[in-house]
Amino acid sequence: MKSTSRNGFATSRRAIIAPALALGALVSAPAGAGGLIMYEVGTEDVGLAAAGYAARANDATTVLTNPAGMTRLEGQQFQLGTQALYSNLKFSVGSGTDTRPAPFGLGSQDGGRAVGSNGWFPGGGLFYSYSVSRDLKIGIAATGNFGASLKYDDNWAGRYYVQEATVIGASLLPSVAYRVNDKLSLGASVNAMYGYLKSVTAVNNFAPGLGDGKLEIKDSKWGWGGNLGMLYEVSPETRFGLTYNSRVKLNFSAPAQFSGIGPVLNGVLGARGLLNAPVNMGINVPQQVMGSMVHALNDKWTVLGNIGWQNWKKFGQAEVSIDSSDPRSITTNVAFKDTWHAAIGAQYRLSAPWKLNFGVAYDSGFQPNGSTVSPLLPANTAWRFGVGGQKQVDKSFSWGVAGEYIYGGTLNVNKQSVAPVLIGGRGNLVGSYNNIGNYILSANFNWKF
Repeated sequence: MKSTSRNGFATSRRAIIAPALALGALVSAPAGAGGLIMYEVGTEDVGLAAAGYAARANDATTVLTNPAGMTRLEGQQFQLGTQALYSNLKFSVGSGTDTRPAPFGLGSQDGGRAVGSNGWFPGGGLFYSYSVSRDLKIGIAATGNFGASLKYDDNWAGRYYVQEATVIGASLLPSVAYRVNDKLSLGASVNAMYGYLKSVTAVNNFAPGLGDGKLEIKDSKWGWGGNLGMLYEVSPETRFGLTYNSRVKLNFSAPAQFSGIGPVLNGVLGARGLLNAPVNMGINVPQQVMGSMVHALNDKWTVLGNIGWQNWKKFGQAEVSIDSSDPRSITTNVAFKDTWHAAIGAQYRLSAPWKLNFGVAYDSGFQPNGSTVSPLLPANTAWRFGVGGQKQVDKSFSWGVAGEYIYGGTLNVNKQSVAPVLIGGRGNLVGSYNNIGNYILSANFNWKF
């Protein structure tokens, strides 16, 4: 991160201004419970670890996963899906953390939970498909499958890096599908995404008895994109699906709202025109490609698989500025890496009404430094293990439940402050997130008319 000024900042002043603005917290805000982009939008997805994502097309969730799959649905179909995500993401303070009493150090050995005191994060969606004719289908979905939330304990050791950060993208997806012939179907969706951003960072007042101040930035914006899908049915037993989801850019802009800052820091920020100054930031929801297959081995067993790619390099190209025409503007390019996804799963027909799902998936990491991460973004590679089942109650109604465990391994933090805490620095923060585990519990209800 680079900062410039007409007059030039002394090291100590940069240590005051840059942490106060907490620009890194904005760039990396969507960290947390279970990943930034969720493949698992329905109970089948959760139980299969998303295996067969773009090729299953067994219910109305295909409006999102592959709009072309609506050609396999008859009449009107509606699904209500609910999810609860739990994370044990907790930071363990290491020996290199500056835990001396204030004002010389951070005055805390509290690692802090990264998703609040209870660790729970809600999710879900609504999906609807309508048959205009045998070959023409339309549908719509309302769901949130991008973003996550961080909310650390108030007095945790890394509070000058991030206290709270939430980015959520909720999509409305009107969709259409057309059967070209008995084997090939094509589909498309418009992705109208409503984005919400909230960033809260503690501000170091660097003076005894004042305590911490706070910087809060909050905004909401609409972004637009599109999804394309293809479904090719080789035979009644075998089909392939391919989807492309375009990038969606969310252009957030909000004033930097400071509170509880001391008179010295207030004067420094005021002199530089930074109090309540607008902060502009663009988040690129990555474009992605997913290829999937489904093959029925017999009346009992079906195997499924995925391979996918996500363009996280573009997510890191974020422009953050106080004012685009001001030399105090800051532009940061976070060197994220593109990622790969692979999944394999199986479905077993236990009885006429019951179907069981099993799956495992792997997602490569987007962090440039392997297992060393920022507390702003404690996520990287992930293994997903799913199990679940569905029951067909009658011709018009079915329900299902599923669970998934997402293992993120151990991630290390080694943040070295430019300036000591005594003169406004963030403090050295060294430690780890150990044996990261996230859990997804899902239930869905399906109606056919």
